[in-house]
Amino acid sequence: MKKIIIPALALFLLGLGCATMMSFEEREKTYGKEGPVISETFASKQMKPGDTWRIYLKASDPGGDLYQIVALVNQPGFGFYSPSLTKIREGNGKELDGYIYLNTQGPYDVGWQNFLSLSVTIQIQDRAGHFSEPVTFPLSFQNRYTQDPPPPGKFKEQSLGPIMVVLRDPGTGGQSDSFF
Repeated sequence: MKKIIIPALALFLLGLGCATMMSFEEREKTYGKEGPVISETFASKQMKPGDTWRIYLKASDPGGDLYQIVALVNQPGFGFYSPSLTKIREGNGKELDGYIYLNTQGPYDVGWQNFLSLSVTIQIQDRAGHFSEPVTFPLSFQNRYTQDPPPPGKFKEQSLGPIMVVLRDPGTGGQSDSFF
């Protein structure tokens, strides 16, 4: 299933990139033929329900045209959510260092998240349409867990933006219980 979803996501996002009215070859001439590289990552594998999960990333692109962070959340029982696209701020086109976050706190009780597990697959796209290799992060929720911090001095404490997904409560038939 995973082997099908990631290429399908890549084709979908490539289609979005084509909306710029430039052909892939023209974008490669403008931005270069080399794609982004995610060089370092860190994310705690466990946390309390309702906490905000941080995924730390370091990435670079030889052409200096990093464009967006693509996050694909997989929640057992629901499958894959729609891709979350986080545009990379100007000034971060060559190198990226910071964290993206998933807010799991909602307006209602988050007790349903206890013992829940999910995974998030991250890729970075550049303006030419190239994608980095995917990196997948598993996460388990339990009341007694605390989120592990990243290694000291390894990543900047800089928000790169949210993962815009609203988790669904399986006990309510999929009704959203969290918001970003």
